[in-house]
Amino acid sequence: MSDITQILNRVEQGEPEAADQLLPLVYQELRQLAAHKMRNELAGQTLQPTALVHEAWLRLGADNQPNWKNRGHFFAAAAEAMRRILVERARKRVAMKRGGGLAPVSLDEVEVAIESETDDRILQINDALEKFVLLEPRKALLVKLRYFAGLTFEEAAQALGIAVPTAKEWWSYSRAWLGLEIRRTAADEQH
Repeated sequence: MSDITQILNRVEQGEPEAADQLLPLVYQELRQLAAHKMRNELAGQTLQPTALVHEAWLRLGADNQPNWKNRGHFFAAAAEAMRRILVERARKRVAMKRGGGLAPVSLDEVEVAIESETDDRILQINDALEKFVLLEPRKALLVKLRYFAGLTFEEAAQALGIAVPTAKEWWSYSRAWLGLEIRRTAADEQH
């Protein structure tokens, strides 16, 4: 059992000092996830990995951590928090633009958060993902872990409790579904 899992168990048992010990242990991993995502953001963006980690930590409950089932559960929640922060920032920036309509994009080339993500692309993927989560919640979580948090197939598979080949299969299916949904939505908006 990892140190993180042990501390998460202590948090669940109501030990107040356990939450204080959690952040130093997970901080580096969270910062690496945030740095990976921020490395792929547009030049000139103002959000730094450290700020993204701190905002995600606050959204996770800071010193009042909820009951996490395990390490995977914690990092899945962290990935979701980072996704929401980035989507909110993208929405604000698009709203500030004149004529902030969304141009169609393709997910065919999308691997883990490709370079030069635009706010429009983040919002399109997020909108499609919100529909996908209703149909395939576990596959949608894989997308969040890979795309928004930058986890590898191995890390995402571990967090979801599935085999790596299953994660790759789910990823292929998810990319295809999301790509079709984005194209369908763009076509509907043009008519």
